[in-house]
Amino acid sequence: MGERFLAREFFDRPADRVAPDLLGRVLVHDTPAGRIAVRLTETEAYGLPGEDPASHTYRGQTPRNSVMFGESGHMYVYFTYGMHFCANLVCLPRGMGSAVLLRAGEIVEGAGLARAAREATRAAGPAPRRIPERDLARGPARLAVALGLGRDHNGLDCCGAGPLRVLAGEAAAPTAIGVGPRTGIANGKETLWRFWIKADPTVSPHRQHMPRRRA
Repeated sequence: MGERFLAREFFDRPADRVAPDLLGRVLVHDTPAGRIAVRLTETEAYGLPGEDPASHTYRGQTPRNSVMFGESGHMYVYFTYGMHFCANLVCLPRGMGSAVLLRAGEIVEGAGLARAAREATRAAGPAPRRIPERDLARGPARLAVALGLGRDHNGLDCCGAGPLRVLAGEAAAPTAIGVGPRTGIANGKETLWRFWIKADPTVSPHRQHMPRRRA
């Protein structure tokens, strides 16, 4: 029997319901070099246009966020701070504009490939310390690098037979899930839409938004 993955109906729900249900599930990426899989341990929900000021869709559809307005279950990958990619899974039916940010996870397959990808992004210089296992995908940018996700994966369907899919394994128990404010945002800070598996070492530290200083 082949592997079972989450159907589109799973993602045809509000992001704040999908986000905690993703915890404990395994996201698989079959790369040309081999399979990399991460057990998701931290997620954040981002809501609808005009309702969630922290969402990329708050002010409506643009070329950058158009995937978020497409069919649910697709990967939305964006570039931020001029240096990082972050990966999201689109929620709700077409035209709604909502997604879940994949913030952290535990690499459960392909750790060597994930480590090589992470080490390749380090600056040249003296040999740095070995990346601890817990840090391979600890944080949204690290998770994207470890899984080999970039601009080419924006818009890929994760509910079919393609290279990306979320396996329909056992999710984290509700009693094991922590809930709190989202990380590093200036608006919508009061919304408790960050979810994580309690006491899991791969969960990233929560950080408040720090305004950028002008030069």
